Amino acid sequence: MREIVHVQVGQCGNQIGAKFWETICAEHGILPNGQWDEDIATNPGKDTIQLDKINVYYTEANGGTSPLLPVFFSYLCAFPHLRKYVPRAVLVDLEPGVMDQIKGNKLGKIFRPDNMVHGQSGAGNNWAKGHYTEGAELVEEVMDVVRREVENCDLMQGFQLCHSLGGGTGSGLGTLVMSKLREEYPDRMICTFSVVPSPKVSEVVVEPYNATLSVHQLIENADEVMCIDNEALYDICFRTLKLNNPNYSELNGLVSHVMSGITCSLRFPGQLNADLRKLAVNLIPFPRLHFFLVGFAPLTSLSSKDYLNLSVLELTQQMFNPLNMMAACDPRNGRYLTASAIFRGKDLRTKEVEDELLKVQGKHSSSFVEWIPNNIKSSVCSVPNAGRDISATFLGNSTCIQQLFKRVAEQSSVMFKRKAFWHWYTEEGMDDMEYTEAESNLLDLVQEYQQYETAGVDDEEDLASHEGESVEVESELNLDE
Repeated sequence: MREIVHVQVGQCGNQIGAKFWETICAEHGILPNGQWDEDIATNPGKDTIQLDKINVYYTEANGGTSPLLPVFFSYLCAFPHLRKYVPRAVLVDLEPGVMDQIKGNKLGKIFRPDNMVHGQSGAGNNWAKGHYTEGAELVEEVMDVVRREVENCDLMQGFQLCHSLGGGTGSGLGTLVMSKLREEYPDRMICTFSVVPSPKVSEVVVEPYNATLSVHQLIENADEVMCIDNEALYDICFRTLKLNNPNYSELNGLVSHVMSGITCSLRFPGQLNADLRKLAVNLIPFPRLHFFLVGFAPLTSLSSKDYLNLSVLELTQQMFNPLNMMAACDPRNGRYLTASAIFRGKDLRTKEVEDELLKVQGKHSSSFVEWIPNNIKSSVCSVPNAGRDISATFLGNSTCIQQLFKRVAEQSSVMFKRKAFWHWYTEEGMDDMEYTEAESNLLDLVQEYQQYETAGVDDEEDLASHEGESVEVESELNLDE
């Protein structure tokens, strides 16, 4: 079993995480009390699919070490709906508000209370507070909970972290927890779902500082970073889903579909499998370029839902549509280094999937770098998404993501020139060099993306110039003769 330990940090991370667990519970048939849905037991064979790999995200609880437990164990095996499944999740925040909210909602009782770690004061949107002072006091308690969860795993694949880069807790404490995980488990995968600042939807003045300092940590310590932002999610809700007044629950629902799609091959059987490590090997051509665009299909309004003929062709077209991307950068302004498409559905044929992806690559060849051939990885899972017959999740490693980092770097450097708001960070023990180093690392990343975007064009120009030189040399030789 390749288990994943899920960690959610800060208000945003906890809200996304709560929606994710709601989605996962629906797919595996887990009720709010942690038991498997009895009604599914009337569906012969379905229980084996839903419960075969349930341990990837859930731990089985046995209610303590009663001496009668061995007697009832075989009884529990015969009736899976009597077992209790507990999410392998660690919930972290520097203030108790969000934790109380999660405890009060319908899934609140499913989480283990010992796994909810919170402080009292909050980080006040200050990265330094989350990373160096308030967060540093709490991080050992968080790591103790993580260690306990890891020890209960048979074969752990890695960690999944949900957080925001704009606030104080998700960015500061989130990156601190991530660096501790990297230090303690250097050979495990760390996959993050990071909500990055968007150009129009900004809730925090010091967001650019927090994001710059966080991206510096993500470059060094994360293996895969899924970039999400609120502006793109709002656009999807307005333009595609035709929702006039979307709330955070609907925005987080979009993110949870992507999160469940990325790990569906670990949780359910399929013809072509993918896991966190396979994704990394196929999507990351250079170690620092591990920031991905994510998308999901089908995305349609309720009014036009009945008029769609969902097919692999339709899903493929939607996946590569810039309007479906969940980060505010346009793939048409860059080139894909690599991409991955994860299809879900009962009767999907792998040949049809491969053919459609080849057609897309041929049709939009200028959008893909030519020096990485066959750069779209596909995987097929036979269990569909809850409420849909077929669906697809998209991951793209595109050079257009540099727009996002450029924007953050520009906004933060303008403020840092005048040291605006910077005293809040120095009061927590930070110095100017730390920001300068983070900004330099961010600009280097932008430069690398720029370099690989133009690599093919530069190579062609070099080749043409070399051919021209060889012709000149030949003509000189002929003249000498």
